[in-house]
Amino acid sequence: MKKIILRLFFLTLGAFIAGFGLDGFIIPNKMIDGGIVGISIMMSYLTKANLGLLLVCINIPFIFLALKKMGKAFVVYTLYAILMLAISVNFFHKTHVTNDLLLATVFGGVVLGIGVGLVLRNNAAMDGTEILALRFAKKIGFSIGEIIMFFNFFIYMAAGKIFGWDRAMYSVLVYFIAYKVIDIVMEGFNESKSVTIISDKAKEIGDSIIEKLDIGITYINGKGGYTGAEKKIIYCVISRLEMTKLK
Repeated sequence: MKKIILRLFFLTLGAFIAGFGLDGFIIPNKMIDGGIVGISIMMSYLTKANLGLLLVCINIPFIFLALKKMGKAFVVYTLYAILMLAISVNFFHKTHVTNDLLLATVFGGVVLGIGVGLVLRNNAAMDGTEILALRFAKKIGFSIGEIIMFFNFFIYMAAGKIFGWDRAMYSVLVYFIAYKVIDIVMEGFNESKSVTIISDKAKEIGDSIIEKLDIGITYINGKGGYTGAEKKIIYCVISRLEMTKLK
């Protein structure tokens, strides 16, 4: 129960942070996020319909697509996160932090990325295009990222027609800033890399890595696919700051 309550707390926090990023920086400056959020912003602008209501209504069909592939828990948490986002965009509706497009782009992307990252980190999503990409990636032979970018291309083209091409380009910058911040929230600043080294001098290289970098390594027995020769493979995990030294 404590685990569930803590997860719901972070989903609520993430949704409200994302809502503040949208209402405080992005929407007032006629910019959008990608995916269903971007479609909802444009539809709300054109029809004057409530943005929170649009977010829920457009996302619901995509949520049910996730039921088979992602499980009931993911669907329940995702529905909750979307409802919280809908509430938050109405709560912060009259919040407007800055008219400076550069500041709005950078801080909007950062704040939005923190909010979305918190939601993703707690086994939920707030955008149906991600769910659609997960559902169909293997069936149509494209990666999840490629499918999302395909949808977003048309969404940002539509944004250019509605808000102007300069705002569409700023929106693309918002998306990429948010994307990088999501990675940081999900993985942390200290990104690690796994390294595989194949060499006839595996023992000497392995001893040197242990001595000079003071990190653990694993030896794996391998076999050359062409020659059939037995090989020792070195496997280790290092921080990105140690990569140059390792090389």
